[in-house]
Amino acid sequence: MYRVRQWSVKQSRLLEAFYQRFEKIVVRLHPLWNRIGYERLEKPFAVTEKTVKGFLFDCQMCGQCALSSTGMSCPMNCPKTLRNGPCGGVRSNGNCEIKPDMPCVWVQAWEGSSRMKKDNVHVVQFAVNNKLYGRSSWLAVARDQNTDSSIQREASV
Repeated sequence: MYRVRQWSVKQSRLLEAFYQRFEKIVVRLHPLWNRIGYERLEKPFAVTEKTVKGFLFDCQMCGQCALSSTGMSCPMNCPKTLRNGPCGGVRSNGNCEIKPDMPCVWVQAWEGSSRMKKDNVHVVQFAVNNKLYGRSSWLAVARDQNTDSSIQREASV
């Protein structure tokens, strides 16, 4: 699993291009998702998303994906779950202070972000809303780009 996660960071530009196309399709299908019902789609989307993103990125399904801003390195894999950069305890070899055998998620995020067309690593991420844990961020993107997201997401949780 870890080797796939490293591969994903190294292929961040390719994955970014793929995701941009995928996102456009998901957003364009909003009328269909709306007709079926976002709540009905939540479970199948979450299972699919967990399978795909779990394999590629070791995704923790926080429901608020930041992969496009973190060089395809999931910040939720940080033992401290830091979403806005390293803690300051990164070892001189680039490994984590808590798990010395694991490269720091944020060192990988910087590397992956440098390969991407859009360098969004400086975009500040909001703290994790634990109410969204396990929910599909793909559906959230479609809903958020087509409705008043803040009202809709809070009402649906």
